[in-house]
Amino acid sequence: MTADVIAVYPGTFDPMTLGHEDVVRRATQLFSHVIVAVAAGHHKKALFSLQERIDMAREVVKPYGDRVVVESFSGLLRDFVVARGGKAMVRGLRAVTDFDYEFQLAGMNRSLMPEVETVFLTPSDKYQFISSTFVREIAMLGGEVDKFVSPYVQQQLAAKVASLGRS
Repeated sequence: MTADVIAVYPGTFDPMTLGHEDVVRRATQLFSHVIVAVAAGHHKKALFSLQERIDMAREVVKPYGDRVVVESFSGLLRDFVVARGGKAMVRGLRAVTDFDYEFQLAGMNRSLMPEVETVFLTPSDKYQFISSTFVREIAMLGGEVDKFVSPYVQQQLAAKVASLGRS
């Protein structure tokens, strides 16, 4: 573990999946502090509100104690990372299809904040195919998502789907 290094793991986490959780776990093995940065998601239509996504993420990362905190951000990620003293940005890679986008994003972030390194982490094999988009779609169509999200997130998904009159 790198001593006293703050890493930021940004995303919309709509919802947080077991793959996201696995990346958080891996990040805690490398960094002393991890900030799960929940994006307001101005460019994406989220199923869950920002506060709901924050609440779910906080519940999911509870086992890590004060080593992992959850905060929201809007605007440039660069401003958030710099303001928090982040020295690393964690990005999850599931497959080759993620790499091109993430590689371009890492290059742009390096240009905006050269003092911050981007670290790519891959989730365990059993989580590499999971995406929040797929999980939302399966849940909205009445499918089972218990293999893809924590029990708490599954409950929140079921409640959200029911509130929308779906399933």
